[in-house]
Amino acid sequence: MGEAASETDATVTAGLSSTGLPSATLQTTVAPSEYFDRRRPVWVVPDSVPAIVPRSARLTEPQWVAVYRWAALGGDLLAAVIGVSIALLTRFGYQVGGAYLVFGSLLPLAWVAAVAMSKGYEPRFFGAGPDEFRSILRSGAGLTAVVAIVSYATKSEIARGFVVLAIPATVLLALLLRYGLRRDLSRHRYRGRCMRRVLVVGRNGQASTLSEHLEKRPSDGFRVVATCRPRGDGRPHREHDALLLGPDELDEADIMAAVDRHAVDVVAVASDPELAGQSLRRLSWALEQKGVELIVSPGIIEVAGPRISVRPVAGLSLLHLERPSVSGGPHLLKGVFDRMLALILVIVLSPLLLGLAVAVRLSSKGPVLFKQRRVGRSGEEFSMLKFRSMFVDAEQRLGDLHALSDGNGMLFKMRDDPRVTSLGRILRRFSLDELPQLINVLRGEMSLVGPRPPLPQEVALYAADDTRRMLVKPGLTGLWQVSGRSDLSWEESVVLDLRYVDNWSMTLDLLILWKTARAVIRGSGAY
Repeated sequence: MGEAASETDATVTAGLSSTGLPSATLQTTVAPSEYFDRRRPVWVVPDSVPAIVPRSARLTEPQWVAVYRWAALGGDLLAAVIGVSIALLTRFGYQVGGAYLVFGSLLPLAWVAAVAMSKGYEPRFFGAGPDEFRSILRSGAGLTAVVAIVSYATKSEIARGFVVLAIPATVLLALLLRYGLRRDLSRHRYRGRCMRRVLVVGRNGQASTLSEHLEKRPSDGFRVVATCRPRGDGRPHREHDALLLGPDELDEADIMAAVDRHAVDVVAVASDPELAGQSLRRLSWALEQKGVELIVSPGIIEVAGPRISVRPVAGLSLLHLERPSVSGGPHLLKGVFDRMLALILVIVLSPLLLGLAVAVRLSSKGPVLFKQRRVGRSGEEFSMLKFRSMFVDAEQRLGDLHALSDGNGMLFKMRDDPRVTSLGRILRRFSLDELPQLINVLRGEMSLVGPRPPLPQEVALYAADDTRRMLVKPGLTGLWQVSGRSDLSWEESVVLDLRYVDNWSMTLDLLILWKTARAVIRGSGAY
């Protein structure tokens, strides 16, 4: 990298004063090693990268990647064959013409090609994030458009009923099969298999934080095997790093040498102004030739993909953060969706609601519904409804039980609360006591999905950041419901609620509703 230093003491001459005006010459004697450290680059990256590297010099992909890819491809092909068969039998029965047999035979191949063009077989998307599922949805929409255009251009008489059945059925089956494949991959990853080896590049604080986040969820498939820090950056913040790397590798600044030494699959760069611009560009070229993936952390936390976009400006790639969607058209759509689905649920579940009301009435003395003041959007209070799951004197007995709380410090929770009735334990176990909140949703006081509705005494203790939870309506369920419920600490519940507020989308709502059913059935964290 062109490092140079004299063996003798170096003399540094300052010709300007701190004000920028000419001043007397200031001579400072600096030790050779200190001067050497100042002159040499913080990070060592290739000065030049050859345009072409022999294929034999590149790293081969792990075996599990090939297995997963072939399994995904086979699943998509199977889904298309089943989807086409369902459409043919439903539309034509056993009287299928030869033209449709040919078309039905070509459609599975076209489906696999469409998924491949949508990057559905990219290893970087395997088992992490929603991009795998998005590629299937995009393929379904794209293939439908192509069939419609080709049919119109060639004046072919393709039955619309066949297309309407074949492609949606294929998409649904492909999503289910890919979901099962991802679940199987997650099970392997929780056992420490099928992981991608990661080299984290950054200074102590940023590198440690990035390492913790990458390893936080094993299902994402990242295992940090080494950390690359600049020279003289001090001891690592975590003892784990020192044990992992050894004392001779703590200040390894040559990134490509570390890549070769540890045979990594991914290089994760923490935000560092010394490793940007042309240096980062050359690093990406060098890693590309080795088949190593490069990911860069911008230093922004708790911001999801839909709010982030990269915009080219004057040759620069600028990261643009959209403002959170807390009002306007999207939330009007959310309100309509909430009330329609809540009305459908009330009608469908009316026999269950009536039966639970009778059971609560007969199980113990007191009203069927329990009403409690909660704080909604913009600080407006409302009466939240629940099936009564405690004895009528529960509030009077609360003071004697405070010392036994299993809650998170802010809220009182008790696993074996003596104030809960026998029926109430069953209701809480499966969250049936919260079904009357569908009435709150119909009234417009709550949403199906949102932050947990807080008590007025909680809001009085909120910090400034915590009040952002009230930018949207509280929800019957939310990220807190599918991430541990009462087992969460106060800090964890706040982080989840703020994450929801900052990254809300209809897709996120649908995903939470899907996961809520699973959380309710398991009953984890409910007491």
